[in-house]
Amino acid sequence: MAKRILNDVRRIIPPLSPKMHKGQAGRVGVVGGSQDYTGAPFFAAIDLSHVICSPDAGSVIKTYSPDLIVHPIFNTKDDRARVESQLRDIFERLHVVVIGPGLGREDHMQDYARMAISIARDQDKYVVLDADGLWLIQKHPEYIRGYRKAVLTPNIVEFGRLRDALKIPKDAPADTLVSRIAKELGDVVILQKGAQDIISNGKRTEIIDVEGGLKRCGGQGDILSGAVGTFLAWGKAYAETTIEKGDSEDSSIDIKDVPLLAACGASTITRVTSKLAFKKLGRGVVTGDMISEIGRAYEEVFGDVGEKGWKGKEVKL
Repeated sequence: MAKRILNDVRRIIPPLSPKMHKGQAGRVGVVGGSQDYTGAPFFAAIDLSHVICSPDAGSVIKTYSPDLIVHPIFNTKDDRARVESQLRDIFERLHVVVIGPGLGREDHMQDYARMAISIARDQDKYVVLDADGLWLIQKHPEYIRGYRKAVLTPNIVEFGRLRDALKIPKDAPADTLVSRIAKELGDVVILQKGAQDIISNGKRTEIIDVEGGLKRCGGQGDILSGAVGTFLAWGKAYAETTIEKGDSEDSSIDIKDVPLLAACGASTITRVTSKLAFKKLGRGVVTGDMISEIGRAYEEVFGDVGEKGWKGKEVKL
């Protein structure tokens, strides 16, 4: 993995400064959380994020952390138009929407996910699709096709389903397959999770091979999707600040590359987080153990941004 890509990622990370106010570095929402799956949206959200879920999941998710803002609006008893209106109002406050963690495959939850994608596109939000959000896309790729503010994070099985849905031969060259699927979907970003993470927007492909933990925890993908959302939110703040200041020094960062950079940053941080947690606990490590290592993983990769922000030193890797 080239340091160059992570040095570009580092440039979109906002400063930690008393001059900034809450929400200025971006606001993220997670669409997911059904009766059977309440942990996944928590792992994707963790801190001061919005979780949009079913009422059954909402009452449980609220007990996990007081830092979460929970909207249990996906009620089958409510009029669909009312749910859509509520969802539009919530999304107006957000910069990024992560769709899929804990979503489930029930018809009504899948329909709400389709609604969420449609609203996010209407409002020009960044979108991350994972887990059962990808289940929806493999059946209806047209929902996301051509939306270049989208990042899809399939594991090996989900990637295979997506490949089959797009009718790409199984024997297509492995080294170009991620790029080909990204192109087929209209240059969205694909982050294929695996022994090494392969990330492509159809034109540019990066491989993240930073050491991870030897045990992959079940909710690690949820942490990853939330991390992608965080980097996208930072990228949104970076773009707005650069435009506002007319800063030509950062002209080498193309705003259109923010989804790719976000995927690379999130992949790296998640892999390092997994490594640190595994080194502490070995085979006994679970997803919850990774949360306390995220900050240390960030410091190991990017160091301290401090008040300068957006123009930091080179990464340590």
